[in-house]
Amino acid sequence: MGYDDVITHLGDFGKYQKRIYFLVCLPAISCAFHKLAGVFLLAKPDFRCELPFEFGSDNLTYELPDNVWQLAYPKDPLTNKYLTCEYYNVSYSPDYLSGFSPPPASSEVSTVYCDKYVYDRSTWKNSAVTEWNMVCGRSFLSATSDSLFMLGVLLGSIIFGQMSDKYGRKPIFFASLVIQLIFGVLAAVSPEFITYTISRIIIGATTSGVFLVAYVIAMEMVGPSYRIFAGVVVMMFFSVGFMLTAAFAYFITDWRWLQIGLTLPGVLFMSYYWFIPESARWLLSKNRKQDAIANIEKAARVNKVKIPDDVLDNLLEDTTEVKDPLDTPKREPSVFDLLRYPNLRRKTLLIFFDWFVNSGTYYGLSWNTSNLGGNVLLNFVISGAVEIPAYTFLIFTLNRWGRRSILCGCMLTAGTALLLTVFVPDDMNWLIIVCAMIGKLAITSSYGTVYIFSAEQFPTVIRNVGLGASSMVARIGGILAPYFNLLSEVWKPLPLIIFGAMAFIGGLLSLLLPETHNKPMLETIEDGERFGKKVRQEDLLEQGEELKEVNLNRDDAEVNVMPNGNGVAKDS
Repeated sequence: MGYDDVITHLGDFGKYQKRIYFLVCLPAISCAFHKLAGVFLLAKPDFRCELPFEFGSDNLTYELPDNVWQLAYPKDPLTNKYLTCEYYNVSYSPDYLSGFSPPPASSEVSTVYCDKYVYDRSTWKNSAVTEWNMVCGRSFLSATSDSLFMLGVLLGSIIFGQMSDKYGRKPIFFASLVIQLIFGVLAAVSPEFITYTISRIIIGATTSGVFLVAYVIAMEMVGPSYRIFAGVVVMMFFSVGFMLTAAFAYFITDWRWLQIGLTLPGVLFMSYYWFIPESARWLLSKNRKQDAIANIEKAARVNKVKIPDDVLDNLLEDTTEVKDPLDTPKREPSVFDLLRYPNLRRKTLLIFFDWFVNSGTYYGLSWNTSNLGGNVLLNFVISGAVEIPAYTFLIFTLNRWGRRSILCGCMLTAGTALLLTVFVPDDMNWLIIVCAMIGKLAITSSYGTVYIFSAEQFPTVIRNVGLGASSMVARIGGILAPYFNLLSEVWKPLPLIIFGAMAFIGGLLSLLLPETHNKPMLETIEDGERFGKKVRQEDLLEQGEELKEVNLNRDDAEVNVMPNGNGVAKDS
């Protein structure tokens, strides 16, 4: 008898759980601020070289007369746009600029790469890019900053995840929050790029400590029947934070003040110390029965229910560990267990690829809004807004249509929409934005699905290891996404085409995974190896009653093998 039996009496989602759940969902908004802030902190406005006749001048503006553009900057023969990282190496005399001296032929004059720039400040007063000139040959620095931020997210999920299991959810949540506040302000006052980037790495790590720990607290207090709802709604709060980031950027156009503005709301969550309890599940796992019972009784009073004494007395009743015939006894599970057996290895690698594609495409599209053209802020808000219907779609379909159908269908839809941008004419930029937003909506749904689908594919004895490894692979996708977006400088649609191709391939490969909806939860590594395995009839005869749902009417029949575990699939 465990905490799930208490939930039965307490209520799957009673008044107390709703109150705490709402409070722990709010930090998702703050974490979205930090994860999406790079779009505006590293905003790259239009720019041009500072020309020799402008050296030493104050209050330079980006605008120039048309004839000066023609006299100063070469044109790209493919795009017919001015190359603003270089200018003609000529004497910019008054006669030349006024047109009395004819301009030289581009083939007869050399160009000079500049180290001073003039920026269009009509939208952004200042950004880290304009302050540290991260354009032209230094444009990779802004992509590197975003990439290292995602590396911080990866490290944080490992470090804070382990610490929350060891020291508790509540202390790690507040420790992460304090660190986030400190380095959020430090990033805003950073004197140079290295300090800024290190601060952002640490902020990225703390988003895992704040968001993931809050997510775990929320999920550990909700009953099984509400887990899909609770897991999806908390992501909607993240989407709200996504859209609110644009509101901050609209009113605060200096990147340093914007960073501070996005950090300070985290101070409000310090008050949670007096409202948020420690997870009763974690307390029970650490044998702190009395503390757990105190939390349970408080929840029961708020929910106006009575927990039977025998239920509370039996909370720590030992359970019999399931013996795994394929697992080596007395050995901690590792990711290598997922790769040791052929069928489990095949499914694991497919799941890893799905996580890589979903994370890379999701963050790539989220950060690419400034490269789509049109109104950057409006593009950004729409990109966040489409996530709400994407998550709502999951609430109503995950338990009806099946995980594989939704994952495959959404990834194929995202891939198709993004690949179609290659055929859109340059003068129909609105259609590119529409295709990109359809892709963002679809990939958001598939990203939400892959969490649940993966949890149901991995056996219980190694589920945490599998999800942890999947999350690490996902972060690699997020780390590479800024560099994919940088390719827009080569060809504007190229990042969308890369994301689209990956999503389309991932959707097709997802068909090779077995459906898990309404299937028993896998318990052992043997279950995981046998589930969805294609076997021959003579192999089935050897396994006898251990295998279920076998079609013996065909020679060399290929069938979906069901695990013989007990219970039903639980959403997590």
